Amino acid sequence: MLRKRIVIMTAILMIASMAACSAQESSDAAKTALTETAKSITTMNDKTENDTVSEEEQQNSQESQESSESKQSSTDSKKNKTSSAESSSVNSDTSKSSSKDSKADNSASSKISTAKTDDSASSGSASSDKSSDNGATEFSPDKGKQQTADTAAPGTIQAADNKTVSITEEGVYTITGSASNFTVKVEADKESEVQLVLDGLKVTNDNFPVIYVVLADKCFIKTTNKENTLAVTGSFVSDGDTKTDAVIFSKDDIILNGTGILNITSNAANGISGKDDVSITGGTYNITTAKDSIEANDSISVSDGTFNINTNKDAFHSENDDDDTVGSIVIENGTFNIKAASDAIQATTTAEINGGAFTITASEGIEAAYVKINGGTINITSSDDGINASQKSKSAGTPTVEINGGDITIVMGQGDTDAIDANGNIIVNGGTINITAQMSSFDYDGTAQYNGGTIIINGTQVDSIPQSMMGGRGGMNGMGGMNGMGGRGGRMF
Repeated sequence: MLRKRIVIMTAILMIASMAACSAQESSDAAKTALTETAKSITTMNDKTENDTVSEEEQQNSQESQESSESKQSSTDSKKNKTSSAESSSVNSDTSKSSSKDSKADNSASSKISTAKTDDSASSGSASSDKSSDNGATEFSPDKGKQQTADTAAPGTIQAADNKTVSITEEGVYTITGSASNFTVKVEADKESEVQLVLDGLKVTNDNFPVIYVVLADKCFIKTTNKENTLAVTGSFVSDGDTKTDAVIFSKDDIILNGTGILNITSNAANGISGKDDVSITGGTYNITTAKDSIEANDSISVSDGTFNINTNKDAFHSENDDDDTVGSIVIENGTFNIKAASDAIQATTTAEINGGAFTITASEGIEAAYVKINGGTINITSSDDGINASQKSKSAGTPTVEINGGDITIVMGQGDTDAIDANGNIIVNGGTINITAQMSSFDYDGTAQYNGGTIIINGTQVDSIPQSMMGGRGGMNGMGGMNGMGGRGGRMF
């Protein structure tokens, strides 16, 4: 019997250990994505600089060649003057004969020229027909319009109405101008890195993404110091089997960075959607959406940037319907002003915050299987749960809220609300937690550990984590509510 108990206890410890490792692995994977992103951006910037140097060298070479040709032209001019003086001694008879020959030659030349002109016109017409036949089309059922498609080479792309520009090779593409129903479609190979530089781009589409990444190793979307505005006003249409649902829609990894402003409006769906990883390393993003503002299947990683988000669903959402081992969010730094009808930050596995300034008004502030806060200034006004660890992923183990640092302020609305809620455990090792809660400050189904930091509830500093449970216990240290009233209605902590 003793041996069986030992075996059972060992198995339980192993499962708990594996769950903790899984959550940590998810977080580590997102951090690794940020590191790799930084390296990729450096490499891409180096390529851009090399391209610029190459253009300068080419220009210098061209100027040198033009100078040489100018000198040669001067020399030839002198020779021509000498030759002209010598030819003036030719007698008039020879001149008349030459004149007759010249007329005959001119007549023949005129006929040849006419023939060439006819051939050229014919060739141009054939070329135009060929271009029309080979051009891919996108159909907009709302307007009954067809979008013509061109293939672009690295360089500058000018936005144009009812047009799709296809990018099939690695390189840097600067996109500028204003248009409606304009799409940049990246369909390179799986080894290619493509950089799209948005330089004062303004596009409004009816029902299709402005930027659509079909295939690439990585696609960088960079803003210059100009303001860019991208919008989709209606419901999205599918591209074959692919259900597009965002203003920027990618089936591969995308990295957003730069120094400019990117305004995104999606009246019916998402703002930015990545079916793999989405990384953001800088820039200012003003996003208004009917659904998720920024969403990814595998991970969202943010190292810097300013985010002003207003959404009818989630601001940041990371979830893979087919794989609950992924779906993490890691935020290292940045400024976040978020108004969300649902969650400000929602991850399937781990939501980790290491820094940044957050002003959040949402139904729920931060939700994941494992919520880990190591730093940052976080202000949450919530109508449901301020911070919530729920069983969103079996692979992530026991739902846990772990706070190791940061300055956290949570203001809760009335009703059945919890400032910090865990369907499992709560661990506080550091930081400052300041809660204003009319109903419940902490609620957990497992255990609570208070190892360090400062906790203030409704203006009073406490020395333990209180428990709130439906229909009985509540208040300070698990006892009855204020003035001895039990149940949720009487709890002040």
